[in-house]
Order: sequence, then C-alpha cells, then structure tokens
Amino acid sequence: MTVVIAGCGDLGTEAGLRFASLGHRVVGLRRSAEKLPSAIEGQAVNLSEEVPTLPADTGIVVIAMSPDARTAEAYQAAYVESVRNVAAAISNNCAMPPRVLYVSSTAVYSVDDGSWVDETTPAEPSTPTATVLLEAEETLLRLIPNAAVLRLSGIYGPGRTREIDRVRQGVASIPSTPEFTNRIHRDDAAAALVHLATMQEWPETVYIGVDNLPVDRREVVEFLASSLGVAVPEAADSSPGQEARGKRLRNSRLRGTGFEFSYPTFREGYAAVMDGVGIRHP
Repeated sequence: MTVVIAGCGDLGTEAGLRFASLGHRVVGLRRSAEKLPSAIEGQAVNLSEEVPTLPADTGIVVIAMSPDARTAEAYQAAYVESVRNVAAAISNNCAMPPRVLYVSSTAVYSVDDGSWVDETTPAEPSTPTATVLLEAEETLLRLIPNAAVLRLSGIYGPGRTREIDRVRQGVASIPSTPEFTNRIHRDDAAAALVHLATMQEWPETVYIGVDNLPVDRREVVEFLASSLGVAVPEAADSSPGQEARGKRLRNSRLRGTGFEFSYPTFREGYAAVMDGVGIRHP
C-alpha cells in the first residue's frame, strides 16, 4: 500500500518517514521535491494549481499544506484549492477509496475567554485566515465525506525555537492576567497522523491535536527562563477588568483512540528541543 503526503513540509516529512519505517511506500507531493529524504519518493507539483497523479494502490492520503503568507488569499490557495486538486486526483487515480487525513488548525475556534474547547464546540472562526481554514475543511468533507480532520495548535519542536529564542534574548513578555495556550510537539503531531491513519477503526471526523496540558503562558516563559538561566520577564500591565484569555483545548477524543504522547506537556517537549540544540537545563 502506498501512502501519499500532500504538502510534504516539516510535519509531512516527519509523518512520511514514520510511515516508511512501517514498511509503506511513501510518495511526497511538494513543489521542491528534490528536498525530500531518500525514504520518500518526491513528486514535484504545485497543489494549489495542479491535480497530481497518485499511485493506483494509494491507501492513505495525508494533506498537510502550509501557506506562503498569512493572508486570506494565500490560505485560499494553500488549503482550499489544494484540497480540491487532491480530491480530484483521488477520484481520478485511486483503485479503492483511501483513508484521508487533513491537517487543520484550532484557529477555527474563536473562543478567547479561557474556557474549555473540544470537538463538540462550534467552529466559529473570527479572522479571515481562520475562515478559510474552515472552508477548506468543509470543502474536503463535501468531496470526501469519510475524511478525518486533525486540528493542531501551537506546533513546536526541532527548528521551531521561537519561544526559546525570545526568552533567551530577553524580548519575551508575559501578561499579568492568565493567557491560556495550547501546543503539540512536531513529533507527536506526526505520530498522531500515523496513528489515525493506521488504526483498525475508521477515524471520527474531527480530532483536536494538542498535548495534555493547556497552560498559562506565564508558566511556559518561567520554565524556559529557569532552564536557560535568564531572568523571568516582568508581567505587562493589563487593562482594568481584563479577564483570562485564550482557550483550553481537550485532547480526550484523540487519547481515547489509544494514542500516547511522547511529550505529554510542554516541559518534556521543550527539554527535548533544548537538548537537541545543546542547551543545558535542570
């Protein structure tokens, strides 16, 4: 059985390598296919403009696109148009309907009062880009009704050290009132895709992909500052009466499938990232 990774960037490549380690043939679709590791067969294609050609024995398709810019127009091309072209390729080429997984974002939830969110929470995007993300999901499910959507939040990991760098450079800030954040290590995100694609039961329609600990951003900054041996930044002044912000995302549905995290909280995950770049920490 062949696995196709449509949008084989950092996350897609990591998922592809994991599929390859399980013995699958893996085909990666991206514009610069020559950048892919040898375990993934590259097919050079601009998915926002072209319908790719898929192997007839394709059994799994993972769609993990990323935009060229943070504009509604760039999101439309990267997400909606790519979904249409990949769906057309599945219809044209696949001998049997494959299991299709689509990587989306928890940005489709506009909750910003610190409350809890799960897959039953209405997706009501509040920004133009998040609106396009939801349109892409809806387009996919209209074309491939049994597809599954994994909504990820705050991916970090190898090469994704922005928060660490900001704390180390002394430019990070923390609010004086709670600001809940959610994240997932890149490796856990890739592992979740492989898990959902290969588990015996057919996946449900939507999963939230975050680690086990929604957390006030202050805790993350304090942990990183302590690990780096730098001062914790002072809290910024908040407007009078300002309440908690952000949202707290539940991953109960994903964990209910039997998925286990290698990095269940930001502490294990950021420790691994710092180890990877040679930063000492307690």
